[in-house]
Amino acid sequence: MVARAAEAAGFDDLREAATELAARPDLAKAQYAYGYACVERGVSYLAVPALREVLRTNPDALGVMRELVSAYEREGRHADAAELLGRYEDRFVPWPDRYLLVYNALMAGDLGLARRQHALLGDPEDPQWQPPRQRQTRMLERAAATATALDLSDLRGWQYVIGGTVLGTLSPYGFGAGMTGRFAFLQDTPEQCLRGLLRLRTLLAAAELRPRSVSLLPDRDSRILGLATARVLGLPAEPFAPDREDTVVIAYDLNGLLDTPEGSEVLQQLHERAPGQVLHEHASCWTDAPPVTADSVALLHQSAVAPWGERMAVGDDGTPGREPADERPEERIAEEIVGADPLPDEGDGETPADLDEAFAGFVTAVRGTWLRGERTALRSSGPVPSGRFL
Repeated sequence: MVARAAEAAGFDDLREAATELAARPDLAKAQYAYGYACVERGVSYLAVPALREVLRTNPDALGVMRELVSAYEREGRHADAAELLGRYEDRFVPWPDRYLLVYNALMAGDLGLARRQHALLGDPEDPQWQPPRQRQTRMLERAAATATALDLSDLRGWQYVIGGTVLGTLSPYGFGAGMTGRFAFLQDTPEQCLRGLLRLRTLLAAAELRPRSVSLLPDRDSRILGLATARVLGLPAEPFAPDREDTVVIAYDLNGLLDTPEGSEVLQQLHERAPGQVLHEHASCWTDAPPVTADSVALLHQSAVAPWGERMAVGDDGTPGREPADERPEERIAEEIVGADPLPDEGDGETPADLDEAFAGFVTAVRGTWLRGERTALRSSGPVPSGRFL
């Protein structure tokens, strides 16, 4: 079945590996080649059974163990990866194996294991491991600074630990039904945009930052939100310049930059921050993380439609249809955001209280570890689970 699907997709390497495994299902070499090809082609869940079988019959094969760890990581099965690595602690090498054990323990939410293993991890001899070492150290420093529960429902706390992002708002729907603060599908509103900007204003005040401008990114969605931000913060708006200091860079959804001619270059420039530069993203996709990780995010979603985008709607007769995109000037739409109702959506009543005072207290606790290091893309959504569309 996999061979046929791979042939239809044009994945010749996976087709050949699957065909060989079907012909010789007990051959370890065929099992490993199939598992490796599955990982490379983004279907890691198919790799897991084959790689586990290779490791069962060849328990000393560290290369196979690492490939299985990679498959687990890509599936978000970090507890399985950490358990597997722990079984090999008497024979693995610090780099990459102990480093990967710390990483997967963190992503599984096991801070105790991560801290113990990190304390045993010496400095790498190979300079290529220095940046990952520094990123991992910063993650543990952020965990130490975060004065929240850091349990499997603490979305804001873990979002900060794994990426250095301060999450502004939680979804008011489905928290107890498996969403834990994230949105799956969202038709955004001016009200939600304003609430995100007010949380950004609270964040800047609690962090004792005083930006001098708002920087506008080149895509239309970000320009609209940036113009509204300038009004909310009482700052001038200027086109984005990578070396501008003490500025708030506003993105609606960073993945949207990829649809603009200069987007890839801008994202590369945002990977390293200028002094005093804060990158704020309103709607961040948690299932397809953007190439850079924002310092501040208003909300997390799997799929979102901007308030001024083409939207689903139901007619007066109950027939579903679509509303066209709002083509009005950017300044007019920005005015509507600024004039929207700032009161929080009461939702279904299951989301924990998220008062401004508690949010400001969170920021006060972590501000000493915020805005440090590069804005590396997230490879995992972390320990807090949420339901998602397949």
